[in-house]
Amino acid sequence: MLTRSIQPVSDHSFGQLPSISRYVFIILLTLLGAAIKAQTAGKGGVSITVTGPDHNALTYATVQVTGGKSGHTDDQGKFTVSGLSAGKHCITVSMVGYQPDSREVEVISGQVTELAIELLSGSSLSEVVVTAGRKAESIKEVPSSVSILNERQVKEQLNINPSVASILGNTIPGLGVATNRATNSGQTLRGRQVLVLIDGIPQSTPLMNGSRDIRTLDPAVIERIEVIKGATSIYGNGSAGGIINFITKLPAKDKTFSGTTSLGMSGDVVHPANTLGYRFSQSFSGTVNRLSYVVNGTVNYTGVQRDAEGNVNAQPDGLGESRVYNAFAKLGYRINDHSDVTASYNLFRSTQKSDYVNVIGKYLVRPSIGQRGDDPGEPAGTPYNHNVLLGYHSRNLPLNTTLDLSAYYNGFVSMNRYVAQGTAWYGPGQTKIRSFKKGVRLNLNTPWKLSDWGNGEVTYGLDLLNDRTDQVLTDGRVYIPDMNMINLAPYAQMKLDLFTNLILKAGLRYENANVKVKDYSTIAKGPNNQGSIAVAGGKIPYSTTTFNAGLRYIKYEWLNPFVSFSQGFAINELGRILRSATSNTIASIATDPIITNNYEAGISSRVGVLNVTAAYYISTSKLGANLVDNGNGVLVAQREPENIKGYELTADLLLSPQLTAGGSYAYVEGKSKQTNGNQVYLNGLRIAPPKATGYLGYKPVTALDMKLFWVYTGSRDRFSVRSNGLYANSEGSVKPIHLFNFAASYKFNTALSAGLGVENLFNKSYYPVVSQYRAIDAEYVRGIGTTMNLNVYYNF
Repeated sequence: MLTRSIQPVSDHSFGQLPSISRYVFIILLTLLGAAIKAQTAGKGGVSITVTGPDHNALTYATVQVTGGKSGHTDDQGKFTVSGLSAGKHCITVSMVGYQPDSREVEVISGQVTELAIELLSGSSLSEVVVTAGRKAESIKEVPSSVSILNERQVKEQLNINPSVASILGNTIPGLGVATNRATNSGQTLRGRQVLVLIDGIPQSTPLMNGSRDIRTLDPAVIERIEVIKGATSIYGNGSAGGIINFITKLPAKDKTFSGTTSLGMSGDVVHPANTLGYRFSQSFSGTVNRLSYVVNGTVNYTGVQRDAEGNVNAQPDGLGESRVYNAFAKLGYRINDHSDVTASYNLFRSTQKSDYVNVIGKYLVRPSIGQRGDDPGEPAGTPYNHNVLLGYHSRNLPLNTTLDLSAYYNGFVSMNRYVAQGTAWYGPGQTKIRSFKKGVRLNLNTPWKLSDWGNGEVTYGLDLLNDRTDQVLTDGRVYIPDMNMINLAPYAQMKLDLFTNLILKAGLRYENANVKVKDYSTIAKGPNNQGSIAVAGGKIPYSTTTFNAGLRYIKYEWLNPFVSFSQGFAINELGRILRSATSNTIASIATDPIITNNYEAGISSRVGVLNVTAAYYISTSKLGANLVDNGNGVLVAQREPENIKGYELTADLLLSPQLTAGGSYAYVEGKSKQTNGNQVYLNGLRIAPPKATGYLGYKPVTALDMKLFWVYTGSRDRFSVRSNGLYANSEGSVKPIHLFNFAASYKFNTALSAGLGVENLFNKSYYPVVSQYRAIDAEYVRGIGTTMNLNVYYNF
C-alpha cells in the first residue's frame, strides 16, 4: 500500500503542480506521443461481432485478445483490434448473464480476419462499469473497490422495500444502512459524503447537504447501480467518499413496441390498520428504424407505518403516508453507424402529508409515537427533482477516438418538516433547500499501442458546472444565502495494459472554482433581529490539482490484487459555515475546501464456486467538515484534520445449481485532530457502526426463486454524556441490530410473473441506527414492523 502523502497545490492559488503529478503528466504525454508514432505495418487484425442466443448484437461485451488491445463491443456488437503479429491469437468474450466463449484465430499479415461469436445464456464474473473511468470497462480491470447492483438485484430488493436508500443500505458494503426516512442523513460511504449521479448528472448538494440525494428516482427506471468507493479525481465536488451512479433503463432493441405493467400493494402484516399502500408502474420501450425510446410512469403510496408494537411511526421526514411520483423518458436517435444522440428527462416527487403528528418521547426511555392531529406547514419531502440530459456520442474521430458530449440541468427542492421552535433561528418555521445545476461535459477517449509490450488509452476532457444553492424559510427569511458556484475542471486519465495482465491507471484533474455570495445577514436568533450579523459578500476562489494512480494484476482468477491512491475535492457544507458566520466579511470566514487522500489495497479471488473480495483503505484530509453540536443543539462544521480507516470483505458461494449463499462485512472508524492535539472520534453522522449482510438463495424449479436476507449492524459507543447528563447531538451509543428480510419471485409464463417481499420478517422491535446515535427525543423512533409487498408484473 502507498505510504507517502501527496500534497495538493494551494487551495486558493494556481501554484505549481505537485512534483509527482508533474512526472505523471509528463509520462502521459510521452506515452501518448509514443502511441501515435507506433508502427503497425506488416501486421494484421481481427474484427469481432458478438451476438446473443436471439442473434441480437450484444453491447459492451468484454473482449480480451492475447497480444492485442482488450476492450468492449460497440452498439452494433462489434470490436476491432489491429496491429496484431501474424500467427495464432486467443479471443475471449464475456458478459454479465452469458457464458464466456474463447476462440483461437489465425491472424494473417496485412489482413483483417472476420470472427462471429454467439454467447449462450449463463453466468460470468465480468461486469461493465461506466463511471470508474468515464468509459466502459470490465470491473476486474478497475484498481479500486466497485459494487454493482444489476437490474435483477434491484427488482429483488424493490419487492422488499421500494426506497432506493433502503435498497443500497441493505446491499452495499461500506454504505450506512437506510434511515427509513425521506432523508439519507448519516448514510455515508466509508465515513465520507458520496456524490450521487443519475446518468452522470449530479444530484448531491455539497454546498449545503440536504441528505436527500440518494432518493431522487424510482427503482422502476434503474438499469443498474454502480458504486465506486473511495475519493476519486475523475469526478468533481462532493466525491470524497466515492460515487453512486444510477444508470437508467435502455430501450429494447429487438422490438418496436414492448412494455411492462406492474401493480402492487403493501401493508403491515401484524398490525394492518391504515397501513395499506399501493404501487403502479407502466413502461413502454422499443426501437423503430433509427429511433429508440423508453417511457415510464410510477406512482407509489405508502400507508401508515407502524412499529412491531403497533405504534404509529410519525417521525419527522418519515415515509408513512408518503406519495412518490416518477416520470421518465429517454429518446435515442442513431445518426449513422458511428454516432447517435440521446435525450432524457426524469421527474421525481416524494412528499408526506400525514394525518398523524409526532408525540415526542424520551431518549433511551420511551419512543416517539404518532397520534392523530394536523401538521401545520407544507408537505415535507422532495417537492420536485428535475433532470434533463442531452448527449452526443461519436466513434469515428481520427486515431480511433470516441467523443461523448453532454449538457444537463438539475433542479431540486427539498422541504423540511415544520417546527414550532427552531434551534438555529427565532420562532416557528419551515426551511427548504433549493439547488439548480447546469453543466456541460466533454469526454474523449483515444486508444493506442506502445510498441510490442502494451496497449493503452487516454480519456480526457472538460467539466463545466454552475451550481446555485441556498436555504430559505417558507415565510421569506433567508437561512443560507445564495451560493453561486462556477467550476471549470479539465482532466486526463491514462490506462495502460502492460504485458496483457498488468493494468496501470493514472490521471490528473484540475479544479478551478469560484463561489459568489452577495451581501447577506445571518438569521435572527431572537426578537427584533437579535443575533443577526450583516456580512459583506464577495467571491471565494478555489483551485487545486488532484491526482490518482492504481495498479491491478489480472492474470489469475484466484488472485486479482490492486493498489491505488486517489484524491478528492469538495467544498462541503459551505452553507453551514456561512450561516454560522461571526465575521462581517466573506474574506475573513474560513472556507477552504476539503482535499481527501484515499489509499487502498485489495484483492478479488475466484476459486471454483467461491468468489471473494477484500479491501483495506485509509482516508485522510487536512481539513474536514465534521458536524458537531455547539452546545445549543446546532450542528457546526469543524475544520479539523481527519483520519478514517476501514476494511470490507465479501463472499459468494454457489453450493449447487439450486442453492447459493453469500455475505459481506464492513468496518470503518474515524477521528479528527483538534487544535490542542487531542484526537476525538467522528460522530454518528459520519461513521456508521460495523455492518454485515448475508443471503441464502434457493431455486427449486426454474420458475421459482427465493432468498432470505440478513442485515446486521453492530455496536458503537465512542462518546460520554455531557455535563447535563445527556448525549450531544449525533453522539449517542448504538446497540446491535439483527434484521431478516425475505424475497420471492414466481414466473407463471413468459409474460406474467409475481414478486413477494417481506421486510423485518420476524417483527423485531428495534430502534434504527439513526434513532440511536442522534440522541434526540423527537427522533427516538422504533423501526417498522413486519411489512409485506406484493407486486404482479405483465410483460408484452
